[in-house]
Amino acid sequence: MKKKYVILSLVCLVAIVAGAGFYMSQSQDEAPVSETEQPERLDIMKKTTATGSIVPRKEIDIKSQVSGVVETIYVEAGEVAKKGQLLAKIRIIPNSVALNNAQTQLRSARINYENARKEKERQEKLFIDNIISEVEYNRFKLDYELSEEALEAAESNLQLVREGASKKSGTATNEVRSTAEGMILDVPVREGSFVIESNTFNEGTTIATVADMNAMIFEGMVDEADIGKVKEGMDLILTIGAIEEKTFNASLEYVSPKGIEEEGAIKFEVRAEVLLDKDHFIRAGYSANADIVLEKKEQVLAIKESNLIVENDTSFVEVERSAQQFEKIQVQTGLSDGVHVEIIAGLTSEDHIKKL
Repeated sequence: MKKKYVILSLVCLVAIVAGAGFYMSQSQDEAPVSETEQPERLDIMKKTTATGSIVPRKEIDIKSQVSGVVETIYVEAGEVAKKGQLLAKIRIIPNSVALNNAQTQLRSARINYENARKEKERQEKLFIDNIISEVEYNRFKLDYELSEEALEAAESNLQLVREGASKKSGTATNEVRSTAEGMILDVPVREGSFVIESNTFNEGTTIATVADMNAMIFEGMVDEADIGKVKEGMDLILTIGAIEEKTFNASLEYVSPKGIEEEGAIKFEVRAEVLLDKDHFIRAGYSANADIVLEKKEQVLAIKESNLIVENDTSFVEVERSAQQFEKIQVQTGLSDGVHVEIIAGLTSEDHIKKL
């Protein structure tokens, strides 16, 4: 009976040992395999981002020279206006005091003119009859001519007060004309709207906004942490939200010397000339992001920065020397764009490094 129990125990022991061996062999077969990749030649750029918008370099607000009511508008937004082109006409609502003074001056000038004309005709007859000298006659003739000029000036002044235009001088202050050539971006007034004249005390009502759409600039803000690296002449890569899958080049031409507090952070204004593409029309006010290239290296040996092991400011990678056998070696790194990092020394393009 004891012999039977001994044999049974031995059988169980053998089964346990065989099971353990099978489990260990399976565990070794399922051991994770480390993936590797090789360094590659890449263009690496270090950049900072500025957010802003695209605006015309020259944008002009056309103002009215007189106060009144918009009588006629001759243009619409989107049209191209030439310098001096008539944009709108203003119907003047004359000032009561100015109108009364102009009418009074006209009546006085007309009375003086009639008196001078009669006196000149009387003296002319005397001169023809040789009763008075030519010198004396010329004095009355001069008075008549001066009164005639005064009458015309009074009539012209009254017409200007009433209508804003003078037939004699050829001026029409109630006509709003473009002061520059360009596209009309906006006409903020409508026919029947009241407008205020532009003077030393008032900016005046804008009749139209004209801009040169062939000269566009990017205006944006850069955080103070990066502004020290930004210099005039740097290249920008613009991404415009309204134009998908297309980037535009720009050249930085201005960096503000003074920061502005914005949402608790100090930012600096930058401006850049946009290099336009004939195939795309850029509208004023498009929002855009600008990548300012701080440093760039082309076709340098690089690896993913996530595969680096950094210890005490020293960089290492694990290089495969044989199948799944890795050696930790030190490398010298260079420029990084946050995803890839330049390898200056320690690796070749033939090495296989462990992916971490």
